[in-house]
Amino acid sequence: MKNKVIALSLAGLIASIGSAHAATEIVFWHSMEGALGDRVNELVQGFNESQSDYTVKAIYKGAYGESMNAGIAAFRAGNAPDILQVFEVGTATMMHAQGAIQPVQEMSEQAGDPINPDDFLGAVASYYSSSDGKLVSMPFNSSTPVLYYNKDAFRKAGLDPENPPKTWKEVAEAGKKLRESGMECGYTTGWPSWVQMETFAAWHNVPFATKNNGFDGLDARLSVDQPAFVKHFAFLAQMAKDGSFTYGGRGDASNALFTSGKCGMFTGSSGSRANIIRTGEFEFGTASLPYHDDIEGAPQNTIIGGASLWVFAKKSPEVYKGVTKFFKYISSPEMAAKWHQETGYVPVTKAGHQVTRESGFYEKNPGTEVAVLQLNADTTENSRGIRLGFLPQIREIAEGEMERIFAGEVDAETGMKRIAERGNEMLKRFESSVK
Repeated sequence: MKNKVIALSLAGLIASIGSAHAATEIVFWHSMEGALGDRVNELVQGFNESQSDYTVKAIYKGAYGESMNAGIAAFRAGNAPDILQVFEVGTATMMHAQGAIQPVQEMSEQAGDPINPDDFLGAVASYYSSSDGKLVSMPFNSSTPVLYYNKDAFRKAGLDPENPPKTWKEVAEAGKKLRESGMECGYTTGWPSWVQMETFAAWHNVPFATKNNGFDGLDARLSVDQPAFVKHFAFLAQMAKDGSFTYGGRGDASNALFTSGKCGMFTGSSGSRANIIRTGEFEFGTASLPYHDDIEGAPQNTIIGGASLWVFAKKSPEVYKGVTKFFKYISSPEMAAKWHQETGYVPVTKAGHQVTRESGFYEKNPGTEVAVLQLNADTTENSRGIRLGFLPQIREIAEGEMERIFAGEVDAETGMKRIAERGNEMLKRFESSVK
């Protein structure tokens, strides 16, 4: 009897070892660090512990631009990861990477476990869908710009901490008072091109580019030399001149100016919430993005930023089944709600939003629904989003010219004209490369 028990135990041990060895590994390259990286690792760990057939291996590959370039290079070398997180401005480039991508909805349908685009918020699903409405990538960390403000600094400056600025004029006025109260900086912005140009266009219902902002054709061209943009950058340049606005650099470099307490106001990603909570030693509020109240049609809606998850082609059916299960896990109502609540990114699914609302989270955490409400509008041809090739490179051009405007080297009209001209050269190059 004793030998029989030992034999059964050994058989069970061998079976468990065999099962562990049989788990299919799924390699996931991402760009989340700090508090957001912790959340990604928790999400992956939760999936791995929820089943035994697949093991997702999450690897940080640097900032968005770096990881995208690394993914494309890896595919060309024949050793691409299974999943790659790509920022939203890389969408057009990835969509036109013929033969490199496995469309997500098609993958899930072939795996027998369809992902339904109707489960996602409309503004999110439409951005990452093909012209026939099918998801090409998996919505993940979708964000939108919001205004953060330091309530402690507002009190010190004699400003109402429960009444944040709504218009750009009010931002300028508050910025001056913050400086007068002794703050090093009144207002700063993260992701300058995304916030001050791309989202500015949608929020004010003006075109960023022709051809429905690029959705309707590769021959789209920039419209950023139009009066609304010139007006806005002339306004920001004046703020920079009088000291109420401090340019903090490209990407999310200026986040530190806010979390360190140097700047009293900051426009940046709703996904910055986790890091502000983690590193900011002050009470802060979240409010809607400012707008110019003399531009007709404003405010309209903001557009999404953040990133989605792309699946590379030429993987095995078993890998695709595992990727589908992982995507189903992270988009489940509970996980979508948890990700939203802990990071500040919007809940990409309708059910995730509903779970969060029913839990009372928004009442307990004022301002956390701002991002969702900004996106929750019937979009126009100007506010659906932007789908242009070489958009990361266009952002580099735009931010270089912005820096010249803020430094007083060129006026707003000249700077915006140069952005349009140089950006359109990039669009022509992309159009030619795809054709």
